[in-house]
Amino acid sequence: MNEELNKNEIEQYFIQLQDTICKGLETADGKGLFKEEQWQRAEGGGGRTRVITDGAVIEKGGVNFSAVWGACPEFLKKETGIPATERAGFFASGVSIVIHPKNPHVPIIHMNVRYFEAVADDVSTGKSRLFQSWFGGGIDLTPHYINQEDAIWFHATLKKICDKHSTSYYSEFSKWADEYFYLPHRSETRGIGGIFFDKLTAGKDKTMQQYFEFVKEVGGSFLTLYLPIIEKNRNKEYTDTERRWQLLRRGRYVEFNLVYDRGTKFGLLTNGRTESILISLPPYACWDYNVTPETDGEEEKTLKLLRKGINWAYINP
Repeated sequence: MNEELNKNEIEQYFIQLQDTICKGLETADGKGLFKEEQWQRAEGGGGRTRVITDGAVIEKGGVNFSAVWGACPEFLKKETGIPATERAGFFASGVSIVIHPKNPHVPIIHMNVRYFEAVADDVSTGKSRLFQSWFGGGIDLTPHYINQEDAIWFHATLKKICDKHSTSYYSEFSKWADEYFYLPHRSETRGIGGIFFDKLTAGKDKTMQQYFEFVKEVGGSFLTLYLPIIEKNRNKEYTDTERRWQLLRRGRYVEFNLVYDRGTKFGLLTNGRTESILISLPPYACWDYNVTPETDGEEEKTLKLLRKGINWAYINP
């Protein structure tokens, strides 16, 4: 039986996390301010969508909080193993972030931390029971141009965060990120990865409370990981060619989010708010035909590093 946590406590943490990250990003940007829209889901729950545009650093960014609930659709019953004949409900809450910067030398960043539970009717007693609950999430970096020093620092910092909770987490979750943030039709990773985890549920090694502490650690790392990279790269000069390359790489980001991303699919299949779900998409992107980067150019160097299995955290800077 899965350990039951206080849903209100988890929800309140996610609300606070959204506030902290938005404030930190506004301060770092120095110009842009988040606009908030509160929304309600007819079947149950709602959220706060916050969008920042035309900042000094951030061209477009979204920081979403949501807490939704209702009857389990059929695809969720199959995923959680609830018999089709049983009535079941779900609760899902989390924070999701995507930042698209103006400068091609500042990378795109994504983070998501979330909690899910499914409740089913017990046929023998007629009472509801917690059927499954888990945490999921991750954080990853998508540079338009890969700066190896930044990539090494990003992963080494993530490893330290993971090691506080388990020495196996970084190797396991960074490999998971490599596999998840991958575009099979392009034979390339979306970026340099990071960590990704899903369906962390109580077992012989960890309790749900311990997983919650790990998720809080990941959520709290966002500003620590991203703000130094912003500060280092925000004032670098760039050319029209580099801007065009940035738009092409954003196109790859769009392809992943619309074709493969589980969060996008979950939101759309559970009648989530479309505008909030799609704030992960950039304001501008392009798909020039059959682009071949110049040999030994920075673009080609980046493409060669968009592959699985680079152990960034173990490379000596």
